[in-house]
Amino acid sequence: MKKKNILNLIKYYSEKNDTGFRNEAYEIAKDFDENGDPQLAEYIMAMLSSTNTFVPQINSNEMRLLEKVTITTDSLPLPEAIQQDIIGIINAIGHNAGINKFLFEGMPGTGKTETAKHIARILERELYTIDFSLVIDSKLGQTQKNIVELFNEINSFNNPEMVIILLDEIDALALDRTNSNDLREMGRATSAILKGLDTLDERVVLIATTNLFEHFDRALIRRFDSVINFDRYTKEDLIDISAILLNEYLSKFKTAGKNARLFKKIISLMNPVLMPGELKNLIKTSLAFSNPGEEFNYLKRLYQAITNNTELDINVLTNQGFSVREIEILTGISKSQVARSLKE
Repeated sequence: MKKKNILNLIKYYSEKNDTGFRNEAYEIAKDFDENGDPQLAEYIMAMLSSTNTFVPQINSNEMRLLEKVTITTDSLPLPEAIQQDIIGIINAIGHNAGINKFLFEGMPGTGKTETAKHIARILERELYTIDFSLVIDSKLGQTQKNIVELFNEINSFNNPEMVIILLDEIDALALDRTNSNDLREMGRATSAILKGLDTLDERVVLIATTNLFEHFDRALIRRFDSVINFDRYTKEDLIDISAILLNEYLSKFKTAGKNARLFKKIISLMNPVLMPGELKNLIKTSLAFSNPGEEFNYLKRLYQAITNNTELDINVLTNQGFSVREIEILTGISKSQVARSLKE
């Protein structure tokens, strides 16, 4: 352990920077392990895993517009390009350089909200979201006042370096003012958001998501340090992601069999292939409603949900590129009978 490590520990503790403190402690443990003291290294690791150095302190009674989100550990497969952007965000936050406002834009189901949850999990921060139904008010000027109150709540955390704020589907507040029926009221609301972002504590990480980026207020876009496009999925990306999702769900359905080749053939029939959020629902539903006594019944259901070939016409299946064995799996008709039917 070097003097620099001790100074960094003191610095991070005084700043209440839990992420920096933990990273420095892990480096110290690694150094002890590499220099012949694995027991001390294990002791440090055990201490870190069993305690939370700092906990955000905010009175729940004082929170009217913020709601804490439960972080899940579900897998989140993303294309390589988006993965690299997320790694960049995590590194930027770790450097404490005041880069803390990010906008995720893209179609519904592309993983924007789930990515925010995973960033919170990786950085060991608490995630809070906003109930926009409480923010938007029909009374003249009240929405603006609620936005001011919202940012006051956000800036009231005692440990802001341990918090991520998610403005999910911020479209409700931030659509282009020229497209609003009430330009004056929308202008006041947008101005309040602009001011709130300008005065946001740099230690708080804020992530906003939008499905309507083309209608987003330009002045608001400039307030974000980075805009991440979640529409960068190729068909191959989506087919690979669907296979990852299937493997995850198959572990919960013990009677279902695995046939990755046939599964991918079925998914590739979609044009376009659904986004991950919709793929999840499609795969889960096919498995949940399948006959437990039929190993590959979920593949039949998946195929029927994707195509109009509900009667499982053998000639249609053949023209779609399915082998005799695959047709047997989907239809329940023996290979020999399938072969005879095709000859006839």
